[in-house]
Amino acid sequence: MTTPLARLGAALVLALTASLATACTSTPPTGPDTSASGAATPSTPAPDPSTEPSGAPTAGADPTCDTLISAQTIADFHSIGWTARTDPFYIGDSELPDGLQCVWADFEGPAGDHLQMFGWAPITAAAATDAQDALVGQGWIRETSVDGTYITESPESATAVDDEGYGMTYLFGDGWVKVADTKQGLLLIEWAPSS
Repeated sequence: MTTPLARLGAALVLALTASLATACTSTPPTGPDTSASGAATPSTPAPDPSTEPSGAPTAGADPTCDTLISAQTIADFHSIGWTARTDPFYIGDSELPDGLQCVWADFEGPAGDHLQMFGWAPITAAAATDAQDALVGQGWIRETSVDGTYITESPESATAVDDEGYGMTYLFGDGWVKVADTKQGLLLIEWAPSS
């Protein structure tokens, strides 16, 4: 059974994903958007690029909670009183020492399960294979796509799921791994190392 907080968390991920998708469009809107409700939505001026963090890493930089996801997503979190806590990146009991995990929540408010989690770490091919096999051995589900290999917790043990029923999910790529509290949450992770 999905709790109201889990539904709210999923709704926030969807709203932030929509916000991110809107922010990434290449053509600026020509007028107020009236498509959804029939009412005009006031537009806000674009931020001054010289004062906004780009979210893009500099050469040789390590990810941080301020570069892992977009500046707009961070602004959305701040607008609801959320801040980030930096944690080590773990897959099961194994820590990936060069990675990080960011937990976004209202840490000053009452305790609860309403939060968002994003992480990224470099990983060798051998360690990725071992981690995937260990997770699958614990009942996680493996799916391969053009994006990489997704390993998702079993729906029976997931505490929060996205609209497609996916809970906590790892995405393994070439030399890296991402994690989010839902598969849709992975879409919000923008950080990638400079080549």
